[in-house]
Amino acid sequence: MEPSSLSKIATPGLALTGFDGKVAVVTGAGRRRSIGRSIALVLAQAGCDMVITGSGRDPSTFPEDEQAIGWRDVESVADEIRQMGGAATTAVCDIANPGHVEHLVNTVREIHGRVDIVVNNAAAAKGEDRNTVVDVDPSVWRRVIEVNLIGTFQMSQAFGRLMLESGAGGSIVNISSIAGKVMEPKGSAYCASKAAVHAMTGCMAAEMGQHNIRVNAIAPGVIDTSRLDADHNSAQWDQWLTNFIPLGRAGSGDDIANAVAFLCSDQGSWITGQTYLVDGGSIRQH
Repeated sequence: MEPSSLSKIATPGLALTGFDGKVAVVTGAGRRRSIGRSIALVLAQAGCDMVITGSGRDPSTFPEDEQAIGWRDVESVADEIRQMGGAATTAVCDIANPGHVEHLVNTVREIHGRVDIVVNNAAAAKGEDRNTVVDVDPSVWRRVIEVNLIGTFQMSQAFGRLMLESGAGGSIVNISSIAGKVMEPKGSAYCASKAAVHAMTGCMAAEMGQHNIRVNAIAPGVIDTSRLDADHNSAQWDQWLTNFIPLGRAGSGDDIANAVAFLCSDQGSWITGQTYLVDGGSIRQH
């Protein structure tokens, strides 16, 4: 799948506002076919100065399409932002590492003096954690929790404090998953981490609302990114599209990025403490 072009934030007679001059941090933004890259590009197009992080992946592990074009992780995304006239700072950050998070927040404070938007998108790679509770390696299980939950907590705490310092409010969006609602077999680590992110989102929203800091989560469904390449040509993929998703297609990074933009805009200013399912109708709530 070729990455889509930049999403249009504004159309005649309708525009999302509140981004000009804002500073936005997006974690996990280095993959070419990803949610994080789409979020970074959409927020940059909307008018934000961007700080984007990646995990420092070994280029030899990049998907074939990235290797073929000499992709450079977050540096390539930063180049795209600069080419469209935006500002971008890059950093390698393992969000599960407290020292990395502390360094990142200090960098943002030194360069910008503030932060207005934080999108916690980085997540543990799909791997050996997809096993039964009785068989999964405990160290693998813990690593998923450390990245998806503890890492999101550490980012939210550190940058929440920076938002409090500036006194100008802000918006935190946690990228979760419908796995936090659908408890599938062989997914205990991932599902538990995402369900916990939903709970943390609500708690933090209640704590930070008095400071005009909004905290929400987006739970994507099946998104056509490089993380799901192994599933793309499988019978399971076809079953997902046919039987699981009423709209009949996988989502794109732009589908998630546009939802993030709305939650961070002036038009989303009375929304906090919510988890939004952006999943093509896979889960119908009442």
